[in-house]
Amino acid sequence: MGELLGVAVLGAGHMGADHIRRLDRVVGGARVAAVADPDTARAEEAVAGIAGVSVHAEAEAALSAPGVEAVLIASPGPAHEEALLAAFARGLPVLCEKPLVPDAAGALRVLEAEARLGRRLAQVGFMRRYDAGYRRLKEVLGDGRLGRTLMLHCVHRNVSSPPDFTSAMLIDSSVSHEIDAARWLLGQELTAVTALRPRPSADAPPGLQDPQFVLFETEGGALVDVEVFVNCGFGYQVRCEAVCERGSARTGDDQGVLVTTAGGAGTEVPRDYLVRFADAYDHEVRAWVDATRWGRVTGPSVWDGYAASAVAEAGVRALMDGTRVEVALAPRPAPYGG
Repeated sequence: MGELLGVAVLGAGHMGADHIRRLDRVVGGARVAAVADPDTARAEEAVAGIAGVSVHAEAEAALSAPGVEAVLIASPGPAHEEALLAAFARGLPVLCEKPLVPDAAGALRVLEAEARLGRRLAQVGFMRRYDAGYRRLKEVLGDGRLGRTLMLHCVHRNVSSPPDFTSAMLIDSSVSHEIDAARWLLGQELTAVTALRPRPSADAPPGLQDPQFVLFETEGGALVDVEVFVNCGFGYQVRCEAVCERGSARTGDDQGVLVTTAGGAGTEVPRDYLVRFADAYDHEVRAWVDATRWGRVTGPSVWDGYAASAVAEAGVRALMDGTRVEVALAPRPAPYGG
């Protein structure tokens, strides 16, 4: 690697632009070498003031640009499979925002392609593993003082949903984070899903089933429930409580700035995920850059991305059919501990 790791960023939307800023101003050891987005004007705006960046409409052109040594994929999920396979063909290390690939079959194709290489090249962007509260919760559950974890109670709330958000996306886009967090915290695969439909909120767009209550079963007999509510109106909230044999532990109750004004006082609630998990994203990208410069791949693997896609797909089927759906995972290949 050169003195600075040359990174191609695919996607210059809300997430991609934030990662471009992060690589340029926050994370040491890397530089933005190329950016690809079909909206080249948006890409030009995202890299304004950053020297030496080439802008492209196509991902393939950015991957082949001079100085590119690694790839950060922040494009929409349906574009991930093609980009990942192109990066693998070039031997480029990848940090891919979730989902790895939205559908389980596509995620499995990516898994099999990386397995054929005989080594890991990609890390999946499940940033909660880098959040201080979640990392501390993982430590508490791992040291054994509370006994076995019996249940996880999770909350995932957004101010409002994008115009094109569907009922299925509450699970395969929003709850996918809880899917990975539960697998990671418990060290267990999720084996079955049930999705319940509370009365929709009056503030939900017509036809959107919001909120939802999703229940996961694990191979170790624990239960994980998730309240997902993407049009709550008041802020972005993420919480997770582990109920164990000899106690409980919870993250997500951190108090922000206390604001006092006429007639009352209260704490501020983040408005979106880029605010709530800003430190987690910083730590995630910094860890990826550092590992890549040393020729290593750490963090959530392609197997983790595939498992999350497979569980989410089962969850969407459970929501649509109104039934309990079992999760079927392919055998785990050798690069991922199989």
